[in-house]
Amino acid sequence: MKKTLTTVVVAAAVILLTATFGFAQYAAAGAVNFPFFQFGCLIVGGLILMALKRKYEKMYVTEMVGAFALYTILMALFTNPVIEAVRNIVA
Repeated sequence: MKKTLTTVVVAAAVILLTATFGFAQYAAAGAVNFPFFQFGCLIVGGLILMALKRKYEKMYVTEMVGAFALYTILMALFTNPVIEAVRNIVA
């Protein structure tokens, strides 16, 4: 039961962070410039983390959620709206 519950918690965190990424990118770039590749990589990364959590019981939920949150931030940094914003700040 504990294994299933922790996997559900990690899955919920992955879904919420992915939805937040999608909403933020849609609001920043619009539908035309939506970063589908980064969004797909985020989904695949979340699935891999959930599989790892399911396989290795000694990994903590907070480690998985923290790792995925950092991965989400990393993916967001390499999208066009963020790069353009940094370019405008620097220039």
